[in-house]
Amino acid sequence: MAEQYQPKSLNEIKAAHKPIRNVRIERKEHLTNLQKAAIWITDHVGTMGFFLIILVWTVIWLGWNMFAPAAARFDPFPGFVLWLFISNMIQIFLMPLIMIGQNLQSAHADARAEADFDVNTKAEEEIETILMHLENQNNLILQIMQRLDKGSN
Repeated sequence: MAEQYQPKSLNEIKAAHKPIRNVRIERKEHLTNLQKAAIWITDHVGTMGFFLIILVWTVIWLGWNMFAPAAARFDPFPGFVLWLFISNMIQIFLMPLIMIGQNLQSAHADARAEADFDVNTKAEEEIETILMHLENQNNLILQIMQRLDKGSN
């Protein structure tokens, strides 16, 4: 009788693989406080809430300086110099912070993709092993059926 292939056992498969990683926790543990702040800013600046805050602030600023009593206006029309200065400062500070946050999020996405690849590779090997077991069982069943057929003749 020809030697049959013996698929790997479940314990052999488990021993061959490293444990599944939780990339989200790994990344959070290695972030500095500045990196955490950059991610927080990136996550919150790109929201409708932040947009609405800036929109309401701008409307109030412009409305006050156009329609308030002349003595109460702190940046009268058409100056808006202070508002332009503040809006430019917001842009100057947010741009690099958002870029830093996006770079950190990109690195996190790369790590998640690597972990997904590891899981998919492990799953593929386990599926192949299951298929080999099924094929082996199928061959054994066919051999048993052939023996039974020969015995009944």
